[in-house]
Amino acid sequence: MSEKKLRSSEWFGRTGKDGFIYRSWMKNQGIPAHEFKGKPVIGICNTWSELTPCNAHFRELAESVKHGIYEAGGFPVEFPVMSLGETLIKPTAMLYRNLASMDVEESIRANPLDGVVLLCGCDKTTPSLIMGACSVNIPTIVVSGGAMLTGKYEGRDISTSDVWRFSEAQRSGRMTEEEMNVAEACMSRSRGHCAVMGTASTMAVMTEALGLSLPENAAIPAADSRRKLLAHLSGMRIVDMVKEDLKLSDVLTREAFENAIIANAAIGGSTNFIIHLLAIAGRIGVELTIDDFDTAAKGVPLLVNLQPSGKYFMEDLYYAGGIPAVMKELDSLLHRETITVSGKPIAENYRNAACYNRDVIATIAEPFNQLAGITVLKGNLCPNGAVMKPSAANTALMQHTGKAVVFENIEDYKARIDDPLLDVDENSVLVLKNVGPQGYPGMPEVGNMSLPKKLLEKGVTDMVRISDGRMSGTGFGTVVLHVSPEAAAGGTIAIVQDGDLITLDVASKTLHLALSGEDIEKRKQNMLPSYPQVQRGYTWLYQQNVEQAHLGADFGFLKGGSGSEVLRDSH
Repeated sequence: MSEKKLRSSEWFGRTGKDGFIYRSWMKNQGIPAHEFKGKPVIGICNTWSELTPCNAHFRELAESVKHGIYEAGGFPVEFPVMSLGETLIKPTAMLYRNLASMDVEESIRANPLDGVVLLCGCDKTTPSLIMGACSVNIPTIVVSGGAMLTGKYEGRDISTSDVWRFSEAQRSGRMTEEEMNVAEACMSRSRGHCAVMGTASTMAVMTEALGLSLPENAAIPAADSRRKLLAHLSGMRIVDMVKEDLKLSDVLTREAFENAIIANAAIGGSTNFIIHLLAIAGRIGVELTIDDFDTAAKGVPLLVNLQPSGKYFMEDLYYAGGIPAVMKELDSLLHRETITVSGKPIAENYRNAACYNRDVIATIAEPFNQLAGITVLKGNLCPNGAVMKPSAANTALMQHTGKAVVFENIEDYKARIDDPLLDVDENSVLVLKNVGPQGYPGMPEVGNMSLPKKLLEKGVTDMVRISDGRMSGTGFGTVVLHVSPEAAAGGTIAIVQDGDLITLDVASKTLHLALSGEDIEKRKQNMLPSYPQVQRGYTWLYQQNVEQAHLGADFGFLKGGSGSEVLRDSH
């Protein structure tokens, strides 16, 4: 790859008034002209925010990136973008993923940047930053923030997946409020995102498997000094990427996406992986459909024994060898020659990897679980698809027929789920409508509905649950998600009524409502909108333009990219 003229020279390399203005205003920060003259200018896209606790250490991480950029002969400039903290944002961070991606895209394109380092951590920050960067397509490398250290409570390890267990225990009277408060203080004991294989960790693994980060990026704990070392090395590497003109489109090939799907199956990654990877593919122009998540990962077993599908935590995964050790185990299944941001084929990134704990990372020959990946379901209840995670589900419910207990929206669910008079038993199928992209709006993580209190008290721990919403990557259970089309878009789920028989058959990949096509259409004729119609602002824009889950829930007008050229010059 040949060296080419720096993009930033269109700002700082100019003569006359234009160059004067660009350089003079940089100098008001005390920066001498030689710092940005003829050097690659590297943007550090920072999602630091005290409202995003997972990313609260990113100021410090950015300093490590800067040191690496300086060492390699580049000039770093840090800039903020919208930060999406899953833990605090209402109504859901997913509502703002596309908005954050627009912020990233326009910030990169509008400014004198030759390359960019994306500082990603909490769930939606990773896909939103990658989506935005893809639509500009300049040299880009990702540095993830890392998972927090494993929580310790009453002599045992805990993390975010235990929140659901604690909640059910409290609701059934097996755990007191005081015990909950103690556990709360024990769980989040260091900087970083969720310590399980939730969505944040899944996105970090996705990044490494796609080839967008240096090896080991995904699993180094946030509190480990080696996270800073990786940030420093990434800062060095992005300068060389600019000189090589190694862009996102060079790395994000169809084969790279297939590698990510294979890796996601092996780690037991979050169901949210599908919706984000589809959106990224749409931005970089790679053909990818929901069905590819079944075909590309066919036969890939679960290798990684991490919560919520297993026992251990991200910290343990790193000590066991991290993602390079996992990918080395997958070597025969991967596209080994796909180029990565390291400048080397992906096989070179894991060639010398070793596994140090086979209880955490199993072998292909003797996997942790033959059930892996994400199953894509089709049927009259979800003509465009729905997804579930078999490794986190109850095998006894993988083939199940039950009567629907229907909740029209999340408020209806909250009002009635613990009603002693609710007509429900352990064989029922809970159905939650109007929590999809348009209907909520924003597609919240409420699909793993808590079970009715009266069933928890009987010792019931799982039921089939179906919704057009999402589930936290830290969640588990026999949960069918992302039903498409959603209720708000006129999907079949909108006309499901109490008592309707629903059959889930994971082996045959089907989800069926026991109604004829004629009966379904009759019910649809009498269907009235039952979701909030927003009248203004960003949420109106979202509701009017968001695509369905099986397409990635991006805005149609954002697909593809506008490149890095600035069309007009104001000076």
